Amino acid sequence: MAGRAARLVMVASFLAGLASWYYAVYIRPPAPTPCGSEGGPPVTATRIRLRDGRFLAYSETGVARGTAAYKIVLAHGFGGSRLDAPRVSPGLLEELRIYMVGYDRAGLGESDPNPNRSLRSEASDITELADALELGPRFYLVGFSLGGHAVWASIKYIPGRLAGAALMAPVINYRWPGFPSNLSNEAYKKQQLGDQWALRVAYYAPWLLHWWMNQPWLPQSTVIKGTTHLPNRLDEQIHQYAIANKLFEERRKLATQQGVQESFYRDMAVMFGKWEFDPMELSQPPFPVHIWQGDEDGLVPVTLQRYISSRLSWIEYHELEATGHYLAAVEGLGDVMLKALLVESFAR
Repeated sequence: MAGRAARLVMVASFLAGLASWYYAVYIRPPAPTPCGSEGGPPVTATRIRLRDGRFLAYSETGVARGTAAYKIVLAHGFGGSRLDAPRVSPGLLEELRIYMVGYDRAGLGESDPNPNRSLRSEASDITELADALELGPRFYLVGFSLGGHAVWASIKYIPGRLAGAALMAPVINYRWPGFPSNLSNEAYKKQQLGDQWALRVAYYAPWLLHWWMNQPWLPQSTVIKGTTHLPNRLDEQIHQYAIANKLFEERRKLATQQGVQESFYRDMAVMFGKWEFDPMELSQPPFPVHIWQGDEDGLVPVTLQRYISSRLSWIEYHELEATGHYLAAVEGLGDVMLKALLVESFAR
């Protein structure tokens, strides 16, 4: 009996050691390489230091901050950066005296990683950026694609700081409780199998994302691989041009230069994980909120966007016919969006 017990202990120890080795080699993500650290990428952006010691990178466009009548913070989408901004005519920027500041969300571009990143921390980062740049007691916020989670979080946690908000083709979480299960399930099952599984992992086991995205046996996210089917003609043209001219590769390299775990995978965990609140349960804020959505968006189901807007009657919903996900490429839309947010909302 003693010999059998000893053998069981040896086998258990061997299996525990094997599991520990496998976790360290294949499951545990590598440590990030922050900009400016030894062996990390160089710092080229203007940055502020946050209360917790992290650096946040930003880029300014439009008129000078001190002369601006309207001050707007921009939250970029998946794989984007502080350099992303709506295409706005110089004439409108001057006429309305618009100042815009884009920032790299934590772990992307040149903003330090935040292993505790959450919806609340996103709103906090925006607040600290606005305070550091002295944008005043209230400012406007625009979120693009996955950056829409920053807008929802700000409506929830810092409504007193916002003068208005716009969400441009905002990504949705299929597991928000407010969705009827038949509606969200129908939209979910229209995704590629790899995307379905990636979102399951992000929700149920976000700690496994590094392994999942690197294993060769099971289907992976087409969004990360850049192979998502885009039904809209303009979207597909933009996508193919970006691939052919290595623009897709360059944007990905810039976004993930500090490590893919703290950029792409952390994005997935926050956006598609378990939310701290349901956007469809938010109370009407004391400022205008707009959603812009294309009816041929291959990344965000228009059916779910319509439902959100039907639940939140205080949202100004704009659905664009024969339009896809890349709204920044739609001619003239930047001007239309800013006029609606800054001027027309208050003229009604």
